[in-house]
Amino acid sequence: MKDNYTKIALWQTAFLGDAVLTLPLIKGLALRFPEAEIHLFVRKGVEALFAGQPELAGVHAFDKRGAQKGLGAARAYGAELGRQGFDLFISAHTSMRSAVVAMSSSIKDRIGYDAPWYNRFVYSQTVQRRFDELEEVERLLALGGPLGISGKALEVMLELPADVLGEAESFFKGLGDVPIVGIHPGSTWETKKWPERNFAEVIDKCVAAGYKVIFFGGPDEKELCSSILKQVRKADAVVSLAGKLGLQQLAAYIRQLDVYLTNDSGPMHIAWIQKVPVVAMFGPTVRRFGFFPRGDNSTVLESPEELKCRPCGLHGGRVCREKHHKCMTDITVEMVWNRISQHIEESRDD
Repeated sequence: MKDNYTKIALWQTAFLGDAVLTLPLIKGLALRFPEAEIHLFVRKGVEALFAGQPELAGVHAFDKRGAQKGLGAARAYGAELGRQGFDLFISAHTSMRSAVVAMSSSIKDRIGYDAPWYNRFVYSQTVQRRFDELEEVERLLALGGPLGISGKALEVMLELPADVLGEAESFFKGLGDVPIVGIHPGSTWETKKWPERNFAEVIDKCVAAGYKVIFFGGPDEKELCSSILKQVRKADAVVSLAGKLGLQQLAAYIRQLDVYLTNDSGPMHIAWIQKVPVVAMFGPTVRRFGFFPRGDNSTVLESPEELKCRPCGLHGGRVCREKHHKCMTDITVEMVWNRISQHIEESRDD
């Protein structure tokens, strides 16, 4: 590897949360190569979240589920990157598609993980991912090892435009000086969802304690939020922002919360990286995978019973193969409520 680089491509086209988890590596690259342009490549729809990140010279969308679907498009995209003056390519993604982009770029210095097996023929330098030993942030930082970047996570903040932050601050001022709980009841994966009735009961407890509750979710989660609201005693005490916020707005609004209750999801990472207290429920997935919310303000709740079927996969699934979904139903309303109220108490004492 060279001692210096002028234009770096960092490739992470997995899910939203995976892209957020690259921020410590981005910070490390910026400190190691202060004169270099660093460009982040993410899946289409995620790019806006990083538009204000000062370490980045550019954020680019790759439409892998649409216009750029297929290996032919990946080859063409890689070839185009190769014509743009990049002298270092780092892939945080282990897919065949990502390998094709890297190889097709013909960028001389390319760093990736040593697995799957074909990566050893794609990247000029490979590192072990050590999935069973490290958390995801440290696994990502390992990609900077050949460049002399420490594997220790750096303090980093998701940076957002001032006007977006101002909008969020104005909205929350209108809610009054009361504790505010944000709730995200959805997930891409059906088995990651805590039961609707449980969410409704937690909301009832929050409202009874004098807390304000805000629903968060994407456009396809509006119906879920509406269904839960129908089961809440005082639905008029809940504000639903489901489907109403872009990614930058979502991050800015989450930053204002006293606590964020969520299933294992992408926005969970938007919360903890902004030091917002998080209560996250992990069912089909497990904390030891390394994708959990980090920091002293974060709580991961899991079934108190050891289940032989858990974890059932890296991402969960569409249905519970055992047909009992105990990994999520074993997480009780009282467990969640106790952690929410504790986080509120701690945040108000600061």
